[in-house]
Amino acid sequence: MRTTTRAGRMCLVTGEAVIDVERASAGRFPADPLTVFEEWGAFRAWAAELEPGGVQAPAGPDGGVSPTPRQVFAIGLNYRDHADEAGLALPESPSVFTKFATALTGPDTQLRLPGDRVDWEAELVVVIGRRAEHVAAGDAWSHVAGLTVGQDYSERGVQSVGPVPQFSLGKSFPGFAPTGPVLVTPDEFADPDDLAIECLVNGESVQKSRTSSMIFSVPELIARLSAVCPLLPGDLIFTGTPSGVGHARTPQRYLRPGDEVVTRIEGIGQLRQTCVAS
Repeated sequence: MRTTTRAGRMCLVTGEAVIDVERASAGRFPADPLTVFEEWGAFRAWAAELEPGGVQAPAGPDGGVSPTPRQVFAIGLNYRDHADEAGLALPESPSVFTKFATALTGPDTQLRLPGDRVDWEAELVVVIGRRAEHVAAGDAWSHVAGLTVGQDYSERGVQSVGPVPQFSLGKSFPGFAPTGPVLVTPDEFADPDDLAIECLVNGESVQKSRTSSMIFSVPELIARLSAVCPLLPGDLIFTGTPSGVGHARTPQRYLRPGDEVVTRIEGIGQLRQTCVAS
């Protein structure tokens, strides 16, 4: 199953059709995506029985797959090659920060550059579909609504200000957390733990890996995070980025007005941002 949002309304994607959930369900499920995630099991059962030709969603750009989450987690140094390029030891536990919800946006946007050190980080993003609290890794996938593509854009200057890094601020400017184009349920993948991921800047492949190269897998991240705080329906987890970021290059490379960033993950689709001056 695949979902997206249009103008903040939950939509079901079936082939080329984008179906408005509230109208197609005659109000059984609301337009608000967060409320639908709260009833994810019932929603999936309804969607499985939906006849083709439901009420089409209005035309317009797709939004983020979970536009109003209560919590947004992000993981640093979760690929071995990224830790190597940063010159840091492999973490013994996940390095966790947050991206503030006002950074969230849809999959095809303009990225306003607030400074001259904005960097790219292609990421697999997990959306929680069932409350997870003290969940074992072996049970973790049953708490996942689906997977989507994300970008963890970072203003490295802001991120590094002060005696300790300001990860959350440097990664939370408006538009710095695009997701989409769709949310894909785990059963759609032959192996949801092993997906190709790639980032291109102006057509040049700058990051290319597989999610199986993560140090902490999706189930392990859910187990570690839920041991500390409950994960709620609609919450997002940005799972980390592989090597190839601009900040680690010699010379360092950052985004400039006119640059185009495409981020794609096997079986899900792609994001596209066009960089513009702030």
